[in-house]
Amino acid sequence: MLSIKDIVPAAQNNITTQFILLDKGRVATEGQSKTCLALVADETAAVHFQFWGEECHLFKPGDIIRLTNGIFSYNRNHLLLRAGKRGSIEKVGEFTMTYVETPNISEMRWVPDPNNSKKYVHEAVVSPYSRIFPPML
Repeated sequence: MLSIKDIVPAAQNNITTQFILLDKGRVATEGQSKTCLALVADETAAVHFQFWGEECHLFKPGDIIRLTNGIFSYNRNHLLLRAGKRGSIEKVGEFTMTYVETPNISEMRWVPDPNNSKKYVHEAVVSPYSRIFPPML
């Protein structure tokens, strides 16, 4: 299971992690699909999470959620963690989880790794409310 701080952008559904839902935005309709954005976190970092369809109504702040085979990638120019078509999310508890709200890995600028073009590394913080942690090796 990955810590949020260890998640990097990729076009692969291979992220398994667990987090607490801190805040959830309003439900929006995109075409025939409903979506809502949320802020989730674990003890290492926070990230924006996108719920789809009925997921928007199934979870509430304080829920502890396990994501299996998720994806962290760009959606409409925003880096979001989500289950995607091949992933799944499930509630595994509520309220009892240590977390931090910074850094928010969705608020970092990511660039291709100069040593491996298939990987990304964080280059800068996009939001003044987030702080960057030491580079991952």
